[in-house]
Amino acid sequence: MDTRRLILLLIFCISGFMLWEKWEQYKYPKPAAEIAVAGAPAAAPGGDAPRPSASLQAHSVTAPSASAAPVSVAETFTITTDLLQATISAQGGDIVHLELFKYKEKDDANKNFVLFDATHQYFAQSGLIGDGLPTHRATFRRVTGPATLADDADSLQVRLETDGPNGGTIAKILTFHRNSYLIDIAWEITNAGEQPMTPLAYFQLQRDSEAPAGESRMMPVFTGPAVYTEEHKYQKLAFSDIAENKAKFAKTADNGWLAMVQHYFVAAFVAEGNTQREFYANKMESANAYQAGLILPLAEIAPGASGAAAVKLYAGPQEQARLKQVAPGLDLVVDYGWLTMIAAPIFWALQFIHGLVGNWGWAIVVLTIIIKLIFFPLSAASYKSMAKMRVLTPRLMQLKERYADDKQRLNQEMMKLYQSEKINPLGGCLPILVQIPVFIALYWVLLGAVEMRGAPWMLWIHDLAAADPLFILPIIMMASMFIQIKLNPTPPDPIQAKVMMIMPLVFGVMFFWFPAGLVLYWVVNNILSIAQQWQITRMIDAGGKAANDAKA
Repeated sequence: MDTRRLILLLIFCISGFMLWEKWEQYKYPKPAAEIAVAGAPAAAPGGDAPRPSASLQAHSVTAPSASAAPVSVAETFTITTDLLQATISAQGGDIVHLELFKYKEKDDANKNFVLFDATHQYFAQSGLIGDGLPTHRATFRRVTGPATLADDADSLQVRLETDGPNGGTIAKILTFHRNSYLIDIAWEITNAGEQPMTPLAYFQLQRDSEAPAGESRMMPVFTGPAVYTEEHKYQKLAFSDIAENKAKFAKTADNGWLAMVQHYFVAAFVAEGNTQREFYANKMESANAYQAGLILPLAEIAPGASGAAAVKLYAGPQEQARLKQVAPGLDLVVDYGWLTMIAAPIFWALQFIHGLVGNWGWAIVVLTIIIKLIFFPLSAASYKSMAKMRVLTPRLMQLKERYADDKQRLNQEMMKLYQSEKINPLGGCLPILVQIPVFIALYWVLLGAVEMRGAPWMLWIHDLAAADPLFILPIIMMASMFIQIKLNPTPPDPIQAKVMMIMPLVFGVMFFWFPAGLVLYWVVNNILSIAQQWQITRMIDAGGKAANDAKA
């Protein structure tokens, strides 16, 4: 297959893939009939507690109006563990700021990465639904306790209390753990009244629709809520669909979790057991933000008795080993799309190699070599086809000159030449097609793995997830593409030949903003391809020259 067809094929495949991913990001397949519209239940104006649907109405009553002060003026206090620092507001006991010590901001390596913050209106909230019960707008008082995880302690507990109806006490308890991004959030309710109570507890994540700072527009990744149930699996909710009341997802289930996903990081509420739960998502009326959460019913609380509800909040990096331990399916937030079946084992192999070499950059190099070896027979067949086409180029040029005015005869003579030389002009196409899904899957692995974030390779590459600061790798890649073009058959059309020479420059400029890990993969792959193609071309050229000498 000649070079121009190869390049056009690659451009078509890559463009089609990017269009498919973009379409999938915003228009997801419609689930089964039981899946409900995101707009129900919707939050009450002013950020009150969500309203449960009819399936849970038997457990609840109308949510109260909120009158507490805004979070910005409420008292806050800070909790510090070995992995994170959380700022908790006295209003609702919400987590309004969360700083991760092991990760740095993309635009400032001197600052710790912040997941929850006021910039994106990104908070973890929870409250109760029932007459006189506190929502996430209620004011709490903190029970005295440590603010820093002690060196000899495995956990740190924060207890917040407020007055309940009829003089009862309601407590919200947050438990932080050593070497963990899990935060246990529990409610304790004492019924001091004379009637039984059937409250609901809700847990929600609030965020605006803006992508994290520093994200590339050329390589968009999903930002938004996601719901998982055993029946309907992983369901992403586009902010635009939520705003238009068009998002489709599982409304109720006795399992599953709800998350707010962004590149490399995730916050997820996970309710344990088979308790019936309801998922909801809505756009706030009073702010440019969205809320997505789950509602849990509590067992009836008799007068003088107490009840409880609890969930786990994971708020941290998308480290797949950690996510798998938290809940089934939570590792799916590291989204490889329709190539998950290929991408998952590729990431496992990359992680295994990293365990041996201790550096993610060298792990990429080794994995690229292994993939190249696996596909060596297919690549060899492709290069042999192109090398034979290179040998035939002078004869093809003669045919073009001879039959310049007769296209039909030209095609006939070209086919005869292919048959006599036993060359399939599409021989280099099929091997490339087989490898494309693997290359794209590896692309998404390198793009989505948080392990690459802040991971150095060597010399000037200090972050494989960021662009090469000196643009050295993209320049090497452009040079390697020029060499590959020189090894390929020259297109008969001079205009096509000039276009082929421009292609490396176009692709190289695009790769200036790609993560260094991705460019490293392409550079290594190109270098190996050049070595393989040069050897095969040399052998074919030598054979062709010998055959021509024999005929002469």
